[in-house]
Amino acid sequence: MEVRSNWTIPLIAVLAIYLAATGLLAAFVPTADGARDWTAPLVTGGWMAWTFPTALFFLTIAFILSLMAVWEYASPGGAPRIGLLRFETTRGDRLFISLLGSAFIHLAWLGLVGPNLWWALALCVVYAIAVFRYV
Repeated sequence: MEVRSNWTIPLIAVLAIYLAATGLLAAFVPTADGARDWTAPLVTGGWMAWTFPTALFFLTIAFILSLMAVWEYASPGGAPRIGLLRFETTRGDRLFISLLGSAFIHLAWLGLVGPNLWWALALCVVYAIAVFRYV
């Protein structure tokens, strides 16, 4: 497997773009009574209620996909292997499985426990690490 040594510049670029986009997004959060209203729509009267958490979620998914692209650039081939599921998966496959499983974990948490999703997020991080390690 070939490992490229000049992958740090794309990684720094992806991180800088993500941080700049997050800062720009936070700058557009509306204020109500002198405090930021993090769950208010970013665009009033828009066709979709883009709140800061919703926009940050999709921005983070784009960030993760960009990190996967940098990883593929640094180490081409996707590192296919046969894991727990007994069929060959690549890094992209394992990312998809972890994102899909995380969505189901969050939905189950909402239905069974309630709207406090911080423990569900922690469970999803553990799940994603296990998927990337064993699947």
